Amino acid sequence: MSFSFITLILLTIWINMAQLQQGGPDEKEKTTALKDLLSRIDLDELMKKDEPPLEFPDTLEGFEYAFNEKGQLRHIKTGEPFVFNYREDLHRWNQKRYEALGEIITKYVYELLEKECHLKKVTLPVDATESEPKSFIFMSEDALTNPDKLMVLIHGSGVVRAGQWARRLIINEDLDSGTQIPYIKRAIEVIKMDNGSPEEHAVYVWDHFIAESAAENVYFVAHSYGGLAFVELMIQREADVKNKVTAVALTDSVHNVWHQEAGKTVREWMRENCCNWVSSSEPLDTSVESMLPDCPRVSAGPLPKRGEIFRKINEIESSDMKTA
Repeated sequence: MSFSFITLILLTIWINMAQLQQGGPDEKEKTTALKDLLSRIDLDELMKKDEPPLEFPDTLEGFEYAFNEKGQLRHIKTGEPFVFNYREDLHRWNQKRYEALGEIITKYVYELLEKECHLKKVTLPVDATESEPKSFIFMSEDALTNPDKLMVLIHGSGVVRAGQWARRLIINEDLDSGTQIPYIKRAIEVIKMDNGSPEEHAVYVWDHFIAESAAENVYFVAHSYGGLAFVELMIQREADVKNKVTAVALTDSVHNVWHQEAGKTVREWMRENCCNWVSSSEPLDTSVESMLPDCPRVSAGPLPKRGEIFRKINEIESSDMKTA
């Protein structure tokens, strides 16, 4: 059944209802019957009539895509970028196909973290039994023993997982733009993955890993919801964070010091030690006005040059500055 046919059916019903509502008791009974019929029409179900099965490959090769030497996702046969509208007028099916590909890419990035970045996968909670729900983080072999520095990455919420900045960028741009791989290779050493709520996860990782590390200088890079998770960590472990964390780079952070009830001393520390690079058409590092009394907000630059922000963060970490 086509969409136009569905529209015709509904239009006819509404016209009939409009006509019947102007009549007497018999017409009102018919109107009630038509309303009942209309309430039982499931548009999603009707649109599924001509929709192919939601069955998709479980490998990149099955999708006939692969990452080339530049880290770009390309069709194996045509060499073209990923096409979202693979089938015309089937948006729901195309979206499900996109999501299925995204799950494969998540697994692919996990493999890169272990094979190319030499990170190990650590199960959380550390004392979980077989029957308990589990999560995990990735960390370098010397994350807890390196006496110099420790970098912690907190990604955003949604479909992105450890090792990713944005799935959309991985699929439409390249691995360097959408994953944390290049940055990790420049000495970032711990990556965060959800365990319970993001805020609980951040505190757990701090208590069981970061606080126990030998590093004198800890740096955070927190993206999107990860910024909110860091602020919550700061609120709950203020003294410890101040003692161990040197600088915090936020990118499009969605934290809010008022809603999170961050105290004056937390806000003062953030003003001196944090910087939030936000989406803006202004040149990189241009000051951006903020209504919140916490850390400075500056432009992350136009999207095509967004990689510059990560190079700048790396320079800050390398220079061992106290403020970001």
